[in-house]
Amino acid sequence: MRYTTLPTTDIKVSKICLGSMTWGEQNTEAEGHAQLDFALDNGVNFIDTAEMYSVPGNAKTQGSTETIIGNWFAKNGNRDKVVLASKVTGPSPTFTHIRENLGFSKEAIDDALHKSLKRLQTDYLDLYQLHWPERNTNFFGQRGYTHKPDEQWEDNIATILERLNEHIKAGKIRHIGLSNESPFGVMRFMEEARKGAPRMLTVQNPYNLLNRKDEVGLTEVLQREDVGHLPYSPLGFGQLTGKYLDGYPKDARVTLFPNYNRYHSDNGFEATRRYKKIADDHGLSLTQMALAFVNDRTFVTSNIIGATSLAQLEENINSINVTLSKEVLEAIDKVHGDIPNPAP
Repeated sequence: MRYTTLPTTDIKVSKICLGSMTWGEQNTEAEGHAQLDFALDNGVNFIDTAEMYSVPGNAKTQGSTETIIGNWFAKNGNRDKVVLASKVTGPSPTFTHIRENLGFSKEAIDDALHKSLKRLQTDYLDLYQLHWPERNTNFFGQRGYTHKPDEQWEDNIATILERLNEHIKAGKIRHIGLSNESPFGVMRFMEEARKGAPRMLTVQNPYNLLNRKDEVGLTEVLQREDVGHLPYSPLGFGQLTGKYLDGYPKDARVTLFPNYNRYHSDNGFEATRRYKKIADDHGLSLTQMALAFVNDRTFVTSNIIGATSLAQLEENINSINVTLSKEVLEAIDKVHGDIPNPAP
């Protein structure tokens, strides 16, 4: 395993982060614990979760993933061996089963953090992230931002940071981060940090061979401001394994949950076929190539992988040992130039 640190801190994290959103829905508690054991045994010390998990979000399974992780801590006493990240849910009419006052009010943050800590059976989080913005902006596959002059949102970034800082001072949160955020959002938070507010260390956004939109503007911000990128969906919901090129198995996530079709456009399939040929021509699996590409981006702090089986998890973790040649990288960029970002 390779390691780095969360930006501006001495907190050591593995370059592979274990995602957990399937635990409680597609994976049982025992399977989640087996993944945690395997990851820890193979050098992964960074775990990411969220209060709304498992996915897809619903009242029956909400909080189940954090509960599974908390039970693992209670069973093995491994809390001090991992860097633990979770998230507070942003506003959405879909998730009112979590709480009525979704978003980042003082009451919402207090409630979310209290319940996450209880489920996780810990008294602190190493990284606490805002899952998506309160304001109207592009995330979860939205394209073409359209400004809404009558939008109810008022710039409350400074106030949100004050609320989070209360929990930092109380020792319940060590550091804070963002998720599904834009260059504007990151810079607004950094502006407040320059005034003395706590600093957002990381941004967790989707990033993969089919979705490199963050390279257009965000990655410059991250590198100049020393903010880490935590890519999620590095395999595009399984599309970049190549296993869907000949159809969807009955147990595939996109079969079980058909709303998750973001990566399955005609252009997405064509790009995937071309990426698979590059991998085949160079003796790599498409999974290895796709993950290795993300692992080695200079702006990436840690690559958030997910798996539904130990075999998948092993291949994903082993991608850290793969280095892509200049020839492979040039071939990847050729496909990206021909079919840019088919699944932003």
